[in-house]
Amino acid sequence: MPIVSDDQSLRRILTESRSVLVLGAKDSPTEAAYYVPAYLKVHGFRVQGVNPKLAGTDWLGIAAVNALGEAENADVIEVFRRSDALPEIAREILALSWRPSVVWFQLGIQHDQAAQLLSDAGIVGVQNRCMMPEHRRLV
Repeated sequence: MPIVSDDQSLRRILTESRSVLVLGAKDSPTEAAYYVPAYLKVHGFRVQGVNPKLAGTDWLGIAAVNALGEAENADVIEVFRRSDALPEIAREILALSWRPSVVWFQLGIQHDQAAQLLSDAGIVGVQNRCMMPEHRRLV
């Protein structure tokens, strides 16, 4: 599967996906790792946060979890973590008992080798883009 950046592919992801797992979720409404998923929830997505600091708390209506392996299956894993953490995150995603259709590295987050590793495993990758403005623009 490819690493995508074209409007048609992004639109398809944003219209066909219904659930988003947010790696690096935050609890502050001023942080993108909170307000982007909150926007997605308002627009019909089921969102679940992954952050050890939030584990067990109600985060946008669903209990946040400590780690990816504790999360519900999701169509998209949206990553709000530093780029240098992405190789290990890619390996963690590939070790899950389920596979997301898409891994989306948020705006400012890019790691070509990690994205290629996921792509080689059949997972569509998006890098250095924010789901909220892409949703507003394309849907």
